[in-house]
Amino acid sequence: MPLDFEHLMGDYHGCYGAALDAGQAYLRASAQAALLKRVGTTVNEVPAPVCPDKRWFQRSYGRCVTDAPEDLLIGEGLFYLTEQRKLFLDCTAGHYQMTWGYDHPELTALLRDGIERGIVWDNHSNIPSAPVKRLTEKLVMLATPGRSLDELQDDPASLNTVLAGVATGSVACAAAMKMMLLHHSGAGEPAFVVLDGNYHGTDLFAQRLRGMWPDIFCNVKVVAVQPNDPEELCAVFAEHGENVAGFWAEPVMMNREAILVQPGYLHLARELCDENGALMAVDEIQTGFWFPEVIYCARIGLQPDFVVLGKGMTAGFHPLAALVYRGKLDVLEQYDAISTNGNAALAALVALGCIALIERNAREIERIGRAWHRAMEEIAAEFADRLVEARGIGHMSGLKFRDREDCLSFHRRAVERGLWLRAHAYHEGHSTVLTKFALPMGERAVDWTAEALRGLLRERR
Repeated sequence: MPLDFEHLMGDYHGCYGAALDAGQAYLRASAQAALLKRVGTTVNEVPAPVCPDKRWFQRSYGRCVTDAPEDLLIGEGLFYLTEQRKLFLDCTAGHYQMTWGYDHPELTALLRDGIERGIVWDNHSNIPSAPVKRLTEKLVMLATPGRSLDELQDDPASLNTVLAGVATGSVACAAAMKMMLLHHSGAGEPAFVVLDGNYHGTDLFAQRLRGMWPDIFCNVKVVAVQPNDPEELCAVFAEHGENVAGFWAEPVMMNREAILVQPGYLHLARELCDENGALMAVDEIQTGFWFPEVIYCARIGLQPDFVVLGKGMTAGFHPLAALVYRGKLDVLEQYDAISTNGNAALAALVALGCIALIERNAREIERIGRAWHRAMEEIAAEFADRLVEARGIGHMSGLKFRDREDCLSFHRRAVERGLWLRAHAYHEGHSTVLTKFALPMGERAVDWTAEALRGLLRERR
């Protein structure tokens, strides 16, 4: 029997397929203004599907949830329909990685063109295809703007080397950590200076850097510092000196309530690393591909030793990450850091398309990012009795609540209203609602969402 949708979906295929077709037709035929008006409502133009439940999932992801969960049915742009046919405005770009929203038409067309031309989905890293090689070239250019490729190639101190054979940011981060350990030459135990609350992946050592598994590791120190506290940072480097193997930072700490790490603080860290022979890694898994410059470090004129990229690189099509680093640090052997499916040629082609869209729409991305964060600042000022401040930058903006329960209540009501937001309130002192809009947000969506948030804040808790 040939492969077909009906056979693969089994008993669910009939009404599920009809709902997919109708949902796609509805989303594509509706103008953004019309969709915004219907956010949070049931779209009866789409037939009710019958879908598999989650009885085989792990408990933390809804095992045995069979009572009409609001799982995703289909998405288009900034919007998606659930299996219950409820229309949502996705305020977090999937899971922070859907750079251009759901099913971007140009990226979809590029993907199909690549398939028709015979570009393979994946292949061994020893024989990388042209899109992967072109992507590494492009990333080097973006990481060090204003310099020619020939000049960069001849400068081992420049960001001219890319580890491209990795599928996830966790593996890319782990590779940088290994290079830091190999580079360390201090007399004492290597120390990793990290920002308290950073998230650098699910690798065991990366989790150690954020406080987990303390009893498993020995012969290495983890020193957590508070972001934007230059005095503490200077004191830590003074204490550990040449034993600091590396410094790690996320420019926007999306795992800690969207705290924006000030550029001056990051440049200070760069100076301290140079003075003590330490290496600096900037984790741009969140910030990369969300600014006109593509790489945030280029935006602030920072040249770390490592730039970690991931998430938004392929706009959600396929996991793909990269580590851009100084050529003189190229000390790992071939299989010291690699993912089986990290050399995906088709994904690399989509990544090139994603970058091209950012470059083409750079002015609009900058304008809308500023407009959205400004709207969040205005909301924070208007409701200062309940909100501390707006956090983040551009499309990555959050509202810090004074009270944790107020934050959680607001989040629940926002989701009920059809606004898919995230809430950081699972650690002591955390009480922030987060957004990370896809880049096609637009002025209409800025105004509508800001007013929707105001309406929720005006309601009683």
